[in-house]
Amino acid sequence: MFIAITPYQDLSKSHIKHYCEIEGVIDYLLIRVPMNTEELIQWVHELLKNEFPKDKIIIHSDIKVIIRCDLSAIHFRENDRSIREIQTRYPNLQVSMSTHCKDAIANAKYLGIDFVLFGHVFETPSKPKQKPRAKTEVEEALQIDIPIIAIGGINQHTLPSLPNGFSGIAGISIFNQYSKHKLMNMKEVWDGHV
Repeated sequence: MFIAITPYQDLSKSHIKHYCEIEGVIDYLLIRVPMNTEELIQWVHELLKNEFPKDKIIIHSDIKVIIRCDLSAIHFRENDRSIREIQTRYPNLQVSMSTHCKDAIANAKYLGIDFVLFGHVFETPSKPKQKPRAKTEVEEALQIDIPIIAIGGINQHTLPSLPNGFSGIAGISIFNQYSKHKLMNMKEVWDGHV
């Protein structure tokens, strides 16, 4: 599973163009932005007008966008208190969550979360003063029976070093800076890795 995550900024038409270009290589686009609900709804409508598949869109925590755009997937930060309520009110939604430790992953499994993002697994410029998860942390996390998507510092150089057991990768930089061709090459490396 390849999950592109938007940069945390207001999104533009150039983002729409890029995500439509790489759509065939990614499984999901996780939209996590500071835009207000109305702006985000307009942007999602533009994305859909450009034939980006509705079932590949995940919205970060804004249920109003999910409802107004008739989407089916929502993502939460680690142990968000509204997860249970959303699951109860909208039982058909796909729900995912960011995690940073095995206890959060175990809690996600208990809650019936569909998959989790776990990291950061490698050093990353977005977290310059934070060490990546230790090898033992990663090994313990991967023992939990839930799809776990690696995030943090993943690129064409680090991908071959990713421990076995992950169900996919997610990222901001690689999916925003890499061309479709380069991402297709990474997908080949991933397919040979798992």
